[in-house]
Amino acid sequence: MSAVSETHKAVLEARRPAVRRRWPLGLLLPLAATLLYEGLAQAGFVEARLLPAPSAVFAELKKLAANGDLLYHTTATLWRVLSGFALGALAGTFAGALTGASPLARRLLDPTLQALRAIPSLAWVPLFILWLGIFEASKVALIATGVFFPVYLGVMGAIRSVDRRIVEVGRIFRLSRVALAARILLPAILPEYVIALRSGMGLGFMFVVAAEIMGASEGLGYLLVDGQQLGKPAQILAAIVAFAIVGKLVDGAMALLARPLLAWQDAEAANG
Repeated sequence: MSAVSETHKAVLEARRPAVRRRWPLGLLLPLAATLLYEGLAQAGFVEARLLPAPSAVFAELKKLAANGDLLYHTTATLWRVLSGFALGALAGTFAGALTGASPLARRLLDPTLQALRAIPSLAWVPLFILWLGIFEASKVALIATGVFFPVYLGVMGAIRSVDRRIVEVGRIFRLSRVALAARILLPAILPEYVIALRSGMGLGFMFVVAAEIMGASEGLGYLLVDGQQLGKPAQILAAIVAFAIVGKLVDGAMALLARPLLAWQDAEAANG
């Protein structure tokens, strides 16, 4: 192994303990906000009937977990998000690669896709119900629609921003189209692609709420609607907290899975 490779490996190993020390810092803000609000609620500065104290919300989460409802509804939501994400990410990757690599395809497709991107998520709901019914297909289609656009934009933008000189070097070495894509284009767009996928997953969790409002009988979005209809603010906030936790865990898992693919980066931003 070369001295450069050994040095790079040593730098990566040195970063890992620092990363492990940094992640608890992200808990300081939510913990401080929770403790502050709990104190205000206990002192009577906040009307608990409208906005329950964190202790009441955690008690509701504990009750939902004990009777199995939390796992049941979380699993239903997660399945819908992952299914819609898979479809939307696949379609967005293909469309982004096509319009990024082909000026003709970009001129033909991009104006229409940009117009469709401006349509609010709830505007798709009646159309998908009409086409696909009120069951799972319409919900997954709505989530896939939300995931599609950030992935599409990320892939197209990443391909268009690849340095032309790098591509010319590949052509000088007479790389085939497949080799050029695998050895030059893919590594060049990978960091932006990972960000686009994570953005798409975030929008998937946003769109699943709209999807589950349109007649679902299970899911965290259903808990939101049920809590609103029955006047149970603690249940509404418990569902919101569950959304935040599950969304963060999924995003963290995606970042963790992508880390080995981006280990070659040596940017200063990677240290932050």
